Amino acid sequence: MPIVLVHGVPDTYRLWDPMRAHLSRRDVVAVALPGFDAPLPAGFAATKEAYVDWLVREIARLGAPVDLVGHDWGSLLVQRVVSIRPDLVRTWACGDGPVDEEYVWHDLAQQWQTPGVGEQVMEAMTEDALAEGLPAAGLPADVAREVARHVDATMKDCILKLYRSAVRVGAEWQTDVGRVTRPALILWSKDDPYVEPRFAERLAARVRGELVLFEGCGHWWPQERPVEAAAALERFWAHQV
Repeated sequence: MPIVLVHGVPDTYRLWDPMRAHLSRRDVVAVALPGFDAPLPAGFAATKEAYVDWLVREIARLGAPVDLVGHDWGSLLVQRVVSIRPDLVRTWACGDGPVDEEYVWHDLAQQWQTPGVGEQVMEAMTEDALAEGLPAAGLPADVAREVARHVDATMKDCILKLYRSAVRVGAEWQTDVGRVTRPALILWSKDDPYVEPRFAERLAARVRGELVLFEGCGHWWPQERPVEAAAALERFWAHQV
């Protein structure tokens, strides 16, 4: 019964390293989303549907229901997977990525979603600019530098395609998420500059899940609160039979 960890944007599988170090379980798979310092399959469209289909295949290959965990865009993908393929999931946990019809994409996301503007923003998003900007959202400076090092032209193109496919993701996916019955844990950063905690509260209520808010935490709880996140997950898993 593996744990599957799903990162977001503009992260890689390395996002989970600090939290993994505090998990007692070793049956952990941190997937690398295509294009995010990982190969792109031939013809891969990099839309939200393409990433969901890819993740479903990756989980199915493991051969047993998994404990699924996602952050940021990984959170959206996890919510979609558990809503359409509950047979693949024993439990799920996610945070800092809303599937909610009331959510309005943050300013940078809206720029990425705008043809022409998004390309200009990506051109200006150099390694140095990213390394200097990410800490404002809570990412430790040394980690921000490492994250920025892996943001290449392929990842930038995938980010644009992903966000442009998701302008109305809340309206498209929320109803299905509301039908999910698998045990849920919602982990959310209380000071996330991109999405306020009321969306965590709405999600927890919608799926009848447990809610954990990390005080004084920016967007990246897997990096900022690895000890607390690992403990919350292990408590959650221990109560499932």
